[in-house]
Amino acid sequence: MIQDKAKAKPRGRILVIDDERVITQICTRILNAHGFEVDIAHDGDTARNMIDSKDYNLCFCDIRTPKMSGMELYRYLKSRRHPLAGRLIFTTGDVLSEEVKTFLSEVDRPFLLKPFTPEELINAAEKFIK
Repeated sequence: MIQDKAKAKPRGRILVIDDERVITQICTRILNAHGFEVDIAHDGDTARNMIDSKDYNLCFCDIRTPKMSGMELYRYLKSRRHPLAGRLIFTTGDVLSEEVKTFLSEVDRPFLLKPFTPEELINAAEKFIK
């Protein structure tokens, strides 16, 4: 006898923006395993279009992305008073450049240093999505 298992309601929808496909695949696998629905964008311009057409509970955004950087995307969201600006967590492997250090201190948004652990990713997500 085959039982029809009801699909569990996702805990929230997360947008992951990173041009490194390995990172987006790992984030998707980890976040899906913890009950989150995940969309992927490999550049900031695509992410902006996705954000304009869909609601997200949280966004993990690489600071350095093609077409529109994470910094530019954040400024775009802030200028439009988009609620996702307050639910954006940056990811970066570049904390040595003055530009990135200055930006992160000015915007006062949380960030994860690459490479981050699965636990760090999930803990960051769970702080914003209860």
